[in-house]
Order: sequence, then structure tokens, then C-alpha cells
Amino acid sequence: MASFKVTGLRELERALAELPKATAKNTLKRTLKLAAQPIADEAQRLAPRDTGGLAEGIMVTTKKPKKHKPKSGRAFAEIYVGPKAKSRNAVPQEFGTSKSVAQPFMRPAWDSKQNEALEIIKSELGNQITKAAERLARKAARKAAKGA
Repeated sequence: MASFKVTGLRELERALAELPKATAKNTLKRTLKLAAQPIADEAQRLAPRDTGGLAEGIMVTTKKPKKHKPKSGRAFAEIYVGPKAKSRNAVPQEFGTSKSVAQPFMRPAWDSKQNEALEIIKSELGNQITKAAERLARKAARKAAKGA
């Protein structure tokens, strides 16, 4: 599993910190899903077609795969891109076996689209924070109107 850490976005980090924790986490997850989609699309394009639905099974999700072993420390928000957990031929296709040569599709997708994903995070996170703040303001206004 590949991962990277984004640094240098202090203003956005401060804006996220001003939101309630659950709202900030959901805002970050929405942004990460948007950013991960080009990687998933590229992996679908690169996936071998002779393996019974491997390409169609590639997804973007916030749910941890059952076989995922978390690293020490918890990230505030995580996103997973890859084949469904039930896809038995994904790992042999990606890495090969003693009887078949590797046909990687996930790593090349990551390598070619990681910069695009980072750019989406940079451009979209501010928009998502603004939308979340506006939703919270509307909710507070409705609550205040009911209480008045």
C-alpha cells in the first residue's frame, strides 16, 4: 500500500481545525475521494481484461479492506483505492506468481496520477471547507430561528 503526506497547506489545516471534528473528517474524506478517482480510473484502464471483472472491481472507498493492517498511529482520514476485497486475482496480476508474469496496474496508476491527485487536494479542499462552513452556518441559523 502506498501513502503520502501532504505538508505546507497550513491555512487549510487551520480552517479544518475550526470545523467540528466529525465535519472536518468528512470534509477531508470527500476531498480524498475526489482526488483518488483519477487513480482508480487509470487502474481500471490498465487492468488486464482477461481476469473476469478485475477492472470493473476497482473502487475508491473509505472502508478499510479486511486484510489491511494499520500502521502505527492513526491518520485523521484515509482513503483506499484498489480492487474489491473479494477479487482473488488482483494480487497475482499485480505481482505475478511462480507460474505467471506480473501485469501491474495499481502501481503504474499511482505513479502516473499521484501528482494529479495532489493537485485536486490542493484545489478542492478549500472549496469543501467553505461548503462545510456554509452548511454549518445554515444549520445554526435554522436552529436559531426555531428557538426564537
